[in-house]
Amino acid sequence: MLEFVNLTKKFGDFAAVEQLNMKINKGDLYGFLGPNGAGKTTTIKMIAGLLSPTSGSIFLDSKNLWENLIESKTKIGYIPDQPYLYDKLTGKEYLYFCGGLYNIDKKRLSKKIDEVTALLNIGDWLNKRTEEYSQGMRQRIVIASSLLHEPEIIIVDEPMIGLDPQSAFLVKKIFKEYAKNGITIFMSTHSLNVVEEICSHVGIINNGHLIFNDTIESLVQLKSRKNNNLEELFIQLTNE
Repeated sequence: MLEFVNLTKKFGDFAAVEQLNMKINKGDLYGFLGPNGAGKTTTIKMIAGLLSPTSGSIFLDSKNLWENLIESKTKIGYIPDQPYLYDKLTGKEYLYFCGGLYNIDKKRLSKKIDEVTALLNIGDWLNKRTEEYSQGMRQRIVIASSLLHEPEIIIVDEPMIGLDPQSAFLVKKIFKEYAKNGITIFMSTHSLNVVEEICSHVGIINNGHLIFNDTIESLVQLKSRKNNNLEELFIQLTNE
């Protein structure tokens, strides 16, 4: 579903991401780990079409993403680390605005808004201005907006920031259900427990280089061999 071939992004002489090669299959729930400044958000912004690669390629469903950018974006749901909303719009108005960007038929869009807001337990907040939302509710409405056009892959940057335990539980449940139904989830996070709990595959990036890329079972086996917990293993791998 998603493939990086020698993917590189430089800012001047600094390589934020260098020679990244990996494949992610349909239905994978892929956890993308790394310390601050490792290249996670840069990678995600290149997939989302917000940053162009310096060299290398991204393939989405076997097509070069940057050569088919508009078509590719119709297949992607993007959830950034900091949800940006138009504060004077209600949640419903914001969702209608987002659905309009994808040219979704109004009747279908209305039905889809009802569906995703029920899924995320947004309730009466839907008719309130987003300036009144907590961080968790802002995150929920952004997640809802990313699901309206029924994407084939969901790109998530730090989904658990600011979420209370109830919201975090709900988001994890939704990601697992979507992956089970064949939707690919590519999720950058610092939450090692979330990765261990819900992810099927894991990649670890450090200083722009991929240093681990395998199944969650392989990571757990490595953890056992080194007699570490996941946090200790992560620190050891990124220090090496």
